[in-house]
Order: sequence, then structure tokens, then C-alpha cells
Amino acid sequence: MPNPDLPDALRLTVGRLARRLRQHSLGELTPSQRSVLATLGRNGPVTMGALAELEGISRPSVTGIVGRLVDQGMIERQSVPDDGRCSLVALTEGGSATLEAGRDERTAFLALRIDRFGPQDRQVLAEAVTLLNRMVDEE
Repeated sequence: MPNPDLPDALRLTVGRLARRLRQHSLGELTPSQRSVLATLGRNGPVTMGALAELEGISRPSVTGIVGRLVDQGMIERQSVPDDGRCSLVALTEGGSATLEAGRDERTAFLALRIDRFGPQDRQVLAEAVTLLNRMVDEE
């Protein structure tokens, strides 16, 4: 019989780990700004409307976030060749570097902790990652 406490324990542990990783990434950026950078890193240049949809937030909210990131030199607005009414937002070199540095920092944070485990525990963790990926990929 499955452990009825496992789903709650997993949720709490994954949440705590996610919070710890957020604390070790991208300096002074807000969670919303980090999310926009990550979305642009995954999707490349997109329209403001598409970015709002990808982020699941309103267009006015994404406009404010984008404005602050433009001011910080993390992203830039680009014109759409066939539509003067529309613009794309894209990562700048600085935004890409910041995103990569944040990933490296989070990976190093995890690597230090994983290195403290013995070989058997690392194997269990590797198997858990496989199972977690299956959970995430299920419809």
C-alpha cells in the first residue's frame, strides 16, 4: 500500500528546494523578472502579447517587467520587419550572461550538496530524478 504522506512530503521538499535555488540565482532580480528572462532564454524573441501568455500574466504586468529589464540592459525591444505596430523582446548579451550565471550558480549549489552523499545515495538520487521527470512529463 502506498504511503499516504508521500505526496505531501514530496510537495514540501520540492518547494523548499525550489526556494533555496531561487535564493542562489540572478542577484537582485525579482522572481517575475527571473521568470521573464528564463522564458526568453527558452523561447527566443517573442511579442509582448506572447510573453504575457507564456508567463500567464496580464499585458500591463509584462509591460512593467519588460520596462525594468530593458532599463537594466537585460533585454531589448526589436522591431518586427512586417508589422510596425508590433515589437519583439529578446535577451541581450548581458541578459543571456546573467541567465547562464544563475544556472551555473544553482548547479554549483546542488553539486556541493550532492558531493556530500555517498555513492549509493547518489544512485538513489539519480533514480529519483528519473521518476520525477516521468511525473513532470505525464499528461
